Amino acid sequence: MGLFSVPLVVGNIHTGQSETVDAMVDTGAVYSMVPASLLRRLAIEPVRTMRFSTASGDAGRYGVGEARFSAAGETCYANVIFGPEGKFLLGMMTLSGLALAVDSVQQRLIPEEILLL
Repeated sequence: MGLFSVPLVVGNIHTGQSETVDAMVDTGAVYSMVPASLLRRLAIEPVRTMRFSTASGDAGRYGVGEARFSAAGETCYANVIFGPEGKFLLGMMTLSGLALAVDSVQQRLIPEEILLL
């Protein structure tokens, strides 16, 4: 479920090349998705193919690689799906890596305190 958009920096872990995009915060998505053309322009290549399904029941196989993500002053490395043109999603695994939570009322990302057990 898309909630709101935020500026998201997507980068190559090895070269430092990056671009800032406007990504939809999607609490229903596990992984983040960026158009394959942008990832390839950043010299990010898929390391595997995985099967994904959507809430509407559509399914397909997509390439998955690793990227550096930055949002709201935080940075992490996370898996990224090689998606179709125009599809920029910030998913929950990336949000977790960034230690950010969703404030849907104020439509913003906020720091999340991580519980160590």
